[in-house]
Amino acid sequence: MKTTPLTPAELSSSVMAVPPLARTADLALNRDANQAIVTHLEAGGVRMLLYGGNANLYHVAVEEYPRLLDMLESIAGADTCVIPSVGPEYGRMMDQAALLRGRRFPTAMVLPAVAPITEAGVAAGIRRFAEAFGRPVVVYIKSDGYLAPASVGALVRDGLVSAIKYAIVRRDPRHDPYLRELLQQAPARMVVSGIGERPAIVHRRDFGLQGFTSGAVCIGPRGSMRLLHLLQQGAWEEAERVRAAYLPLEDLRDALNPIRVLHEAVALAGIAATGPILPLLSNLEPEHHEAVRAAATALLARDRGAA
Repeated sequence: MKTTPLTPAELSSSVMAVPPLARTADLALNRDANQAIVTHLEAGGVRMLLYGGNANLYHVAVEEYPRLLDMLESIAGADTCVIPSVGPEYGRMMDQAALLRGRRFPTAMVLPAVAPITEAGVAAGIRRFAEAFGRPVVVYIKSDGYLAPASVGALVRDGLVSAIKYAIVRRDPRHDPYLRELLQQAPARMVVSGIGERPAIVHRRDFGLQGFTSGAVCIGPRGSMRLLHLLQQGAWEEAERVRAAYLPLEDLRDALNPIRVLHEAVALAGIAATGPILPLLSNLEPEHHEAVRAAATALLARDRGAA
């Protein structure tokens, strides 16, 4: 596992994969299956792993957290950056800060809270976590009203932010006043598009974001990495063609549930047995499996052909 600080250059060097977390039938961590997912990603050139929403870390017990960190440290290659998540509740994130502080993870992401919050309270909570952790953190912005751009800017200027994952879904991502205001407070080199391949072209071409996160990269890492390189070259038409291969699976994720579909897709494509998903979520209903299998296996076959 790479342990040096996360830099803007690193954000543009690799897609930030957001993998599911595989478990055994009794809900224990499945090290072999999680290793298989990471090996598949690394074979496709991916060198950044973010364990957050797709890994369902919202519901991980603090008691299990050290075992999770042990596993993540052991399954990644020496040049792969691994980012665990904390929270979303304040008490949980501060408990996790104590567990992370003695580890060598270069950063951690604060999951966005859905409990009663205020904007000022969120900013204060992230600040306190970063100070307790002792390292800059990844700020995850998923909804309007969660954090004001000025509050993000204050955290950035105080050296408490390593990266910003921007994931507010817009009907038309070209029209995003919040993102434009955010980029007046934080440099674009620190901001990654956080909604997969779908808005990645617009976010690079129109806003200058340096990279993007992806769940579907866990199926097709080579194509997703190629898309990143094409965006950096400004090869927009070819980027559109590459991105098109990801949209059938992304359509299913948007229609059914992004986390649950990806969890099943990795298993149905034959990459790793992801097993049961941790409550309070549940596995995807069997009637949707064939559609997910078809989309995932088609993407995997295309990716293997690109190899």
